Order: sequence, then structure tokens, then C-alpha cells
Amino acid sequence: MTVRVTWVQPEDLIGHELRQAAEDGRDARDIELRWYAAGGAPAPERAGASKPPAPPALRALAERLLDELALLDSPSAVDEPTDLAAIRAACPHWPTPRADPPSAGRARLEAAWLGRAAGCLLGKPVEKLPLAGIRALARATGNWPLATWFTARGLPAGLTARYPWNRRSAPTSLAENIDGMPEDDDLNYPLLTLLLIQRHGPSFSTADLARLWLDELPAGRTFTAERVAYRNLLDGIEPPGTARHRNPFREWIGAQIRADVHGWTHPGDPAAAAQQAYRDAVLTHTGNGVYGAMFTAAALAEAAGGGTDVHGCLATGLRVVPPRSRFAHAVRTGIDTARGERDFDAVADRLHAGLGAYHWVHVLPNAALLAAALTHADGDFSGSICRAVSGGWDTDSNGATAGSLAGLLAGRPDALPDRWTTPLKNRLATSVPGFDSIGFDALAELTYQEALRP
Repeated sequence: MTVRVTWVQPEDLIGHELRQAAEDGRDARDIELRWYAAGGAPAPERAGASKPPAPPALRALAERLLDELALLDSPSAVDEPTDLAAIRAACPHWPTPRADPPSAGRARLEAAWLGRAAGCLLGKPVEKLPLAGIRALARATGNWPLATWFTARGLPAGLTARYPWNRRSAPTSLAENIDGMPEDDDLNYPLLTLLLIQRHGPSFSTADLARLWLDELPAGRTFTAERVAYRNLLDGIEPPGTARHRNPFREWIGAQIRADVHGWTHPGDPAAAAQQAYRDAVLTHTGNGVYGAMFTAAALAEAAGGGTDVHGCLATGLRVVPPRSRFAHAVRTGIDTARGERDFDAVADRLHAGLGAYHWVHVLPNAALLAAALTHADGDFSGSICRAVSGGWDTDSNGATAGSLAGLLAGRPDALPDRWTTPLKNRLATSVPGFDSIGFDALAELTYQEALRP
């Protein structure tokens, strides 16, 4: 029997790296011709590995070509640096902390945890489905525009055969199956961040994070850039090399979903939140992948401090992102598109038309959709998570981040509608040591204590 480990086989990585090269402007035509002439295949569209194993000679070629691709100069690097000093130099409106920093408070932090969980859970059953499938499944049960949990009850068999639910998530995330918050990487990573800060404080290093992962994070719970970085650590590669070596997912969404606790624990200080998220992100990501984490942390820090609305939070997030980067352009596109359309379906259609060439887990289309959903919902919690999920792409991750920000803005758990919080039963399942079955109220207390740490 052949074991096909997802997201790490060289013959699968090469197709993703060729796609990344086209996106960042590297001229990889010669390498691409050599790969396909040898019988190589494109990257799998949605799965983490192609089904047939590659012959040894083809795998060896893939490894050589990956190394050659890494040597090609990228013209986008000038406007999309990864070095923190260069990022700050590119940002003319880098935020400064408030003179009298506010406290987020336990209630606001509990609303953030609950919001992140609810948004993630809403998106879980339709993760990986195309936009047309998400719409068809919800419409068939009278749930469009999306307003509550997905359900399989009453669905025609032919429709579920055409658009099957996410096989791992449906048993725990459809309306009829929800019994607390099931495990998900979008919640595991905030737990790991909390554990990291508890052990090392806010001045943790990227190496501290790497050691924590090796000690506490099962390799099988990692995906895309995180799995490649994990493999690189086991191969003896030190960060930030872990983010670059044969890692075509370094500008995908993974670092962004790890950013929440960095923002929650720095209310009113978006710059400190962004810099902390940066040290986390560079273990696995570069360029736009890092900006996703910094943007999210800064926006959440602004929300955690109170005193502004969702539009101010998004504007603050953009202040820590190089303005000429593709990430900044994606966020601005999402905001402008949302402002120009009354119907969110039209917003999603325009974003898919303009950014649909990217992989569904890439940070850029998802950042545009997240910004559009939050802008269009104007701070409303249900509207934020439902728009973020209904727009497709990485549904659970976008729902989670939208719920986190909208939960902070709501300010307290009882401001979130019962239909989102009651099924969670104040219980979170996880494989992160010490946190399984923990309540969101307890998580809020632990997060609050870390936010008080100098």
C-alpha cells in the first residue's frame, strides 16, 4: 500500500509553486515546459495530494525544479517585502498606541471566542464547495440569503450527490448534528497562541513557537503551509527558512487564522498586535501571507479597544500592510465592491470573477471576501458571518475571522443571537493539550489575564 501524505509530496508541490510563480511575476516558463514534457501534472485543484504516486524519476525532477524556482527573482518583492523593518518603512501611516490603553474586558473577549467558533462552525459543512453549490444547498432548504445553520433535512438526493457536504465536518456541523463546538484548526491555532503567550509572554520568538508546535501540535492537525513548515522543522531547517523551503503555500491563509489572540490581547494597540502576529506568521509564511496575519491582528486590536466601528477597524488593519501590495489591493477591492452593490450575491460574483484564478485557500481572494462581508454587514454579527460564508472559498476560516471581529464589536456574549451561541453549549473540542471541552467563558478569562500582562 502507498501512503499519500497530503500537502508535502514534491510532485504535488511543483504545480502549486508554478502557480505561485505566475502570481508573483517570476518567469518560470522554461521550468514549466520541462515539468510537463516529463509527464508531470498540474497541482490538485482541491485535494492535498494527487491519487497516483509519482515514479521516482519524476519525484526527483520535481525536487530539482522546486529548488530552481526558488532562485528566480520576483518583481513583486519590491512592493511586498517580508522583513519587518521594510514592511514598516513601506507603511506611511503605521499606527501608534493610545496614550491610555483600554481593557478589552472578559465579556468582550468571550463574545470574540464565541463569534469565532460560530462563524467557523457555520462554514464547516460547505468548505471546498464551489459558490454555486453553497447557494444551491441553502436555497433548497429556504435558507438564502444565508441566515442560519446549513441542514441536510429536506434536501433532494441528487443535489447532495452533486454537491456533497464536507465529509469530515457534516457529522458535527449541520444544524441537526451540532453538539458543542467540534475540533477545527481555526480554533486549535488560537488555543496554541494562548498557550504560547502563557509560556513565553508577549515577547515570544518565532523559535519559541516552533518548539511549541513540535511539543504540542500533532503533525496530522496541520495543513498547507503549516504542514510544510512542520516538515522543514523536522528536517532541521530553522525559521524563517521554514516558510520558504519548498513551501508553495506561503501566501495562503494559514497565518491569518492564527492572528486572533495577538489582536485580542492588545486592545487599542494595533501596531503591537501586528508585530506579535508577524513573529508568529514568519514561521510558515512570507509576503502577502504575513500581511494577512498582521492585518487581522491590527483590526482585531482596534475592535478590542472599543470606540470605533467595523470600517475603522478595517482601515486600521490596512495601516500595517504595504499599500502597494496585492493584499492591500485585495482588501480595498473587497471594501469598494461591497459599497457599490446592495445585493451581497452581486458582491461575491464580482469578487469571484476578479480573483477566482487564485486557489480557494490563497489569502488574497479570501481577504477581499472577508473585507467585503464585514463592510456590507456594517458590523451586524449575523450578517457578517453569513456573508463571509455565503461568498465561498475558505468558508470556515472566513466565517471564523468575521465572527471574531463582529463578536468584539458586539461587546458581550448576550449581544450575539441565541441561535449561534446556544448550540455551542459553552464547550470546545480540541486536541491541544489542556483545553479539550473547555468553556468559552473560561477561555475569555485566560485571554483576559494575558491581555493584562505587561
